Amino acid sequence: MIAERLNEIRRRVEAVPRAWVHDVEIVAVTKAFDPSVVVAAVEAGCTAIGENYAQDLLSKREVIEAFDADVRPRIDFIGHLQSNKVRQLAGLVDRWCTVDRVSLAKEIAKRDPGASVLIQVNATEEDQKAGCAPSDVEQLMTSCRDLGLTVTGLLGIGPTGRPPEAAIPAFDTVRALLDEHGLTVCSMGMTGDLEVAVARGSSSIRVGSALFGPRPGAPVHHQPSERG
Repeated sequence: MIAERLNEIRRRVEAVPRAWVHDVEIVAVTKAFDPSVVVAAVEAGCTAIGENYAQDLLSKREVIEAFDADVRPRIDFIGHLQSNKVRQLAGLVDRWCTVDRVSLAKEIAKRDPGASVLIQVNATEEDQKAGCAPSDVEQLMTSCRDLGLTVTGLLGIGPTGRPPEAAIPAFDTVRALLDEHGLTVCSMGMTGDLEVAVARGSSSIRVGSALFGPRPGAPVHHQPSERG
């Protein structure tokens, strides 16, 4: 079933008209799922796994480390990260996708020298969202490079609780910054707004429920029954 869903997501991506000709990578988000789902995702053809929480990822360490080197998926950390968690995750994370401050960059550089990182940009100006301001991207990027980190791209998130099209201004901001600074990885878009993200230049979408179904513990919204 996961393989079928993965193919359906690929079809959705290919159907999106866009000016960018690069491939769009699908990162399988396994947040809140049992470690066995990582194996199922890789068997279905996923090559990158995204995790939001340190404890969730640590619970999957044994499964991840059991993969042979030629099939082991890339592990992206895609959630807000406290600096004191970096030590536990170093060696398990392949790409740190939510670097939004110098203090976090310093800790990653200390624990995982030369690591690949994305800078998270808060382009919606929502206070509850992590990420640096668009105007701070260049300075943070310079600081990361000075620390020996490899900055490969940017990560952006659309506004919370809004229709997919409401993400267009934020996604346009992130893509413009990416092009301005000559970066390659544009991580934008999730299950609900992936078409909008791809149309605005995303090269990496983060998909969980569209691959694996509702997350364990997530509220279920039942449609009212139709009568007559």
